[in-house]
Amino acid sequence: MFSAERVTFEGSLEEPLAARLDLPAGAVRAYAVFAHCFTCSKDVFAATRISTELARSGIAVLRFDFTGLGASGGDFANTSFSSNVSDILKAVDHLRSHYQAPQLMIGHSLGGAAVLMAASQVPEVRAVATVGAPADVEHVLHNFDASLEKIETEGIAEVTLAGRKFNIRRDFVDDARSQDVTSVIAGLKRALLVLHAPTDTIVGIENARAIFEAARHPKSFVALDGADHLLSNRSDAIFAASIISNWAARYLVGDAMTDAATEADGVVVTESGEGRFQQLVQIGPHTLMADEPTDVGGDGSGPSPYDLLSAALGTCTTMTLRLYAERKKMDIGRISVVVSHSRTHAADCEDCAEGKGRTVSLFERVISIEGAPPDDVLQRLLKIADRCPVHKTLSESSRISTRLAEAAD
Repeated sequence: MFSAERVTFEGSLEEPLAARLDLPAGAVRAYAVFAHCFTCSKDVFAATRISTELARSGIAVLRFDFTGLGASGGDFANTSFSSNVSDILKAVDHLRSHYQAPQLMIGHSLGGAAVLMAASQVPEVRAVATVGAPADVEHVLHNFDASLEKIETEGIAEVTLAGRKFNIRRDFVDDARSQDVTSVIAGLKRALLVLHAPTDTIVGIENARAIFEAARHPKSFVALDGADHLLSNRSDAIFAASIISNWAARYLVGDAMTDAATEADGVVVTESGEGRFQQLVQIGPHTLMADEPTDVGGDGSGPSPYDLLSAALGTCTTMTLRLYAERKKMDIGRISVVVSHSRTHAADCEDCAEGKGRTVSLFERVISIEGAPPDDVLQRLLKIADRCPVHKTLSESSRISTRLAEAAD
């Protein structure tokens, strides 16, 4: 599966910071730093899930508690957003000195804003991902509500955040107001991935828009539909981790999978080292995982080989139909295809080639077309579906040539 090491390093305020390094079971593709949300810890659900899932895909992740939080030393009252940024840079220094400098930085909520500020100071970083991050650090001040006036007049006040009491100083407020995250984003010069839940009630979706618009390409946005701010649903956290891993793969230097795919003429499939069947699949700049379902001994972390084969048939079908409709100027809506696979005895399959004692693969393809086109159009498209190249490949005989790789390969 994966392993973890307990790590301690000195933070920006010269206090010991508690950290955890989640390591893949196999080779490390790259190192990453994860910064948690405001007043959270390295063990918050989102940080744990995302880090461990990234470790499953070969990326080692260092997550740590900011000064005064979790198991780290120091007084939270003495911290600020700037000190959080400096703590991140200390984490980077630790990785650089003891392992390898991170190529990927990930931040959740206010930690996302912090990694955006820190990333420009880390030359080795090639990609940055934020999850539910605010575009303006001052956004965090709304958490203080009525205590804000007391903080400004008396210099310090106790506030309750997520059921816990914290002392907040005026220096923290002044520092938050002085930050200009969007200007830093504009000059980041790193690949950026923005993940945000449209229904996030803590940090609104308008923050994702502001971050995305401030950034220059390459940049990407993924909506975490249905998720809450803390990604408390396990499937949401796993989805976010898989997106980050697959997206970052094209930017990681020294990734054996990426290097092999760049030099190879076809698809590169390599065992990930996790579980019995999990595979890393590199298709040019695209990375995905393949696995088997849990009921046959896999971890269910990706589509099965037959799922991928069904996906190839489905995608080829929709593309073929769309090209035909455009060429014939057909006014049809969105096309979707459901493909299911099973094995059936040849004698039980009227459409299969004759054969005794054989089983054959049966792909059932159900095509839906929006817009209620006339029946004659539907019947024509049904026939055209059989002309898709993957359909022809699957229905005709294929030859597979196999050889062992030589040293030159």
